[in-house]
Amino acid sequence: MVIAHPSATVIPLREVGDGYEILLIHRNPKLSFHGGAWAFPGGRIDPDDYVSNDDVIEAARRAAVRESREEAGIHVPSEDMVLISQWTTPESQPKRFKTWFFIAQIPDQNVLVDGGETLDYRWMSPTRALNAQRTGEIVLMPPTFVSITRLSHHSTIDAVLSNMVANPLEEFLPRIRIVEGGFLSLYNSDAAYEGGALDQPGRRHRLWALESGWKYEHTD
Repeated sequence: MVIAHPSATVIPLREVGDGYEILLIHRNPKLSFHGGAWAFPGGRIDPDDYVSNDDVIEAARRAAVRESREEAGIHVPSEDMVLISQWTTPESQPKRFKTWFFIAQIPDQNVLVDGGETLDYRWMSPTRALNAQRTGEIVLMPPTFVSITRLSHHSTIDAVLSNMVANPLEEFLPRIRIVEGGFLSLYNSDAAYEGGALDQPGRRHRLWALESGWKYEHTD
C-alpha cells in the first residue's frame, strides 16, 4: 500500500455584504496531482512545520499558514483556523495524501498567486462555485466539492463557524465504485461502505460524480 503523505489545506473565508466568499486557486495543469483543478491553498507538511514531533495537528496548522503564503500570498492567522475534516486519498491510488482541512476568516488582503503551482485565483460564494463546477467552468476535486457543498448550507461566516465547531471532526477515507456515467465515492458511515448493494437500507454518505452532474449525499 502506498503511504499517504501528511498535508494540510485551509479554506479562506471573507465577508461580502450579507454573505461570504471562499478563495479558490487554479492549480497548474502541468502538476502531476490534480493539475488544472481549482482548490484551496495547501500542500505537504514539511519537517520544519513540526515543533513537537508528535503534534501533527499543530504541524498541519503551520503548513496551512505557510502554503497559503507561498501559493496565494495571503496571511491566515493560525489561531483563527478551525479544523473541520481529514481526507485520505483512496488506498488504490498511486499517489496518496492524508490532509487536514481547516477554515478561517481572513481580513481583506491582496491575493498573489505564485505563477508556478498556482496560476489564477477567484473569490466565489459557495453557490457560485458549485454552479461553476456544474457548467464546466471550473474543475473541482471531490474533497473540494464536498467541502464547498457543506459550506453552502450556511449563509454567513458566523453560521459556518458555529456549525463546524459544534460538530465532531469528520474523517474521510473514500472507497470508489464505478457506476454508469461516472463513479461513486463512498465515505465511512455509508451503508454500502463495507460492500454490498448500493441501494441497501441504511445511511447515505457518498458523492455521485457523474457526467450528468455531481451530488453529495449525507444522511443521519
